[in-house]
Amino acid sequence: MDNPKTDTAPGSNAAKDPDDWITGDEPMTGAQASYLKTLCEDVGESFDPDLTKAQASKMIDDLRARDPRLNGEAKADERADKAPRRKKA
Repeated sequence: MDNPKTDTAPGSNAAKDPDDWITGDEPMTGAQASYLKTLCEDVGESFDPDLTKAQASKMIDDLRARDPRLNGEAKADERADKAPRRKKA
């Protein structure tokens, strides 16, 4: 069975480059801002609240690739918190 939400047809614009978005110059959405802020915190980048939708989308893609939490790695402070503690003798 075909699912139009997950199956992209040839020539579909489902994966359109953000540079080609008609609304790409508009301010980023609230959802983009919220997610981007979280990703920035995870990788230690500064958050710019004045990005456009297209700029935010590109930055989200970049930060997702670098986010240790999304790549199966924990941040150093999280690894230390979850490390097994040795019992004192």
